[in-house]
Amino acid sequence: MTAVNLKSLLNKANKNNYAVAGLVVITWEDALAFTEAADETGIPIILQAGPSCRAFTPISVLGKMFRHLADQTKTPICCHLDHGFSFRECKEGIDNGFTSVMFDGSKKSLIENINTSLKISNLAHKYNISVEGEIGEVGYFKGENSKGTDINEAKKYSLKSNVDAMAISVGNTHLQTSKIAKINYEKILEIQSITNLPLVLHGSSGISHFMRNKIARKTKVAKFNIGTELRVIACKSLRKSYNKNIKNFDKISIIKPSIKELKKETIKVIKNIGPKK
Repeated sequence: MTAVNLKSLLNKANKNNYAVAGLVVITWEDALAFTEAADETGIPIILQAGPSCRAFTPISVLGKMFRHLADQTKTPICCHLDHGFSFRECKEGIDNGFTSVMFDGSKKSLIENINTSLKISNLAHKYNISVEGEIGEVGYFKGENSKGTDINEAKKYSLKSNVDAMAISVGNTHLQTSKIAKINYEKILEIQSITNLPLVLHGSSGISHFMRNKIARKTKVAKFNIGTELRVIACKSLRKSYNKNIKNFDKISIIKPSIKELKKETIKVIKNIGPKK
């Protein structure tokens, strides 16, 4: 199936009370496992290339890789550039096959965030490419602290930026390996009351499965970014496979079991928040 943009996925999710997983890709094996999980379940997903992924593999390669995988499936797949920190980075994604880009201007002033988001949106929309923006900073576990989303800033941003989805900070944190996030559910409801945009939660690995399900079914959060949770599964499986085959120098045979385990865990994740069958 041809790759789809983010707007089409998230608007449908909001309309039908579910959410879509933004799955963080680091390598080909991740992308393959995620796509196979989507194809097997019929649940749409978002393949995401963040800064770590782009530092390892060129954007031109990632765009072709994501589109290739999307074309092999029967299920809608969005090819998304995550955390582009400038117009240039987002334009590179637009020029290389991504169907969606995320501009992270959360550390910039409100006016600069709005203006750059608008510039990116105006370009992307010419090619039917979606844009996700962020208002309020989502920090990192044992690192930079979050700055919660300000309601007035969110309202101005949603009205003036022309983005298709808005990432918010309500207690979610990147790179959490334990499900200890204290999500301000009431703040989600407050934010969704001042905008019609689908909402996004980055750092969703730290959110419990129960809370993710509740938020997906009862709010306008239509996208959960999930990376760390699945990366832990893949790495544990990879270590296990290596240790069982210590004298084996065939990399592919060592890696393959981790793809299977990652796919199995991904199916659980996307079923939890995805459309009810």
